[in-house]
Amino acid sequence: QMELEALRSIYEGDLCFRELSPVSFQYRIGENGDPKAFLIEVSWPETYPQTAPVISMDAFFNNTISAAIKRSILDKLMVEVEANLGTAMTYTLFEYAKDNKELFMENQPVNTVTSVSNSIAIGTPDVPASKKKDKKEQLSKTQKRKLADKTDNKGELPRGWNWVDVIK
Repeated sequence: QMELEALRSIYEGDLCFRELSPVSFQYRIGENGDPKAFLIEVSWPETYPQTAPVISMDAFFNNTISAAIKRSILDKLMVEVEANLGTAMTYTLFEYAKDNKELFMENQPVNTVTSVSNSIAIGTPDVPASKKKDKKEQLSKTQKRKLADKTDNKGELPRGWNWVDVIK
């Protein structure tokens, strides 16, 4: 209970931290657009902290990371867990991962194909996608005039343009 309150106060306002339940937490290591960012999920079993927490990297956010890198990160985190058994360690694990992010992800290539798109289609040959540019819809003069009549000088519709007339 004390560790839960401590985590809530430490990570209050931190967009990387998310409490999934009172015994399950996620922390994103790295910025949102960073290709080497990853998400760690820590869940506490009933006998935590005497037993190790369940650490997972199965989140969809981690699909760009290879299985070998995930296993390596989890192995290094488990070494840290063994060193901290018997004490509250969730904060320690998150900080350890943040401090060693570059070391964890050094073998991760930046441009990887997500595992979602690694599916194999049977019976259909691979056809390269055509390089067509989507054309913008061309409006006639009348359509442009009607659009200009509906909008103000900034191109925005007037307030209440879609309101229902109660009297009608």
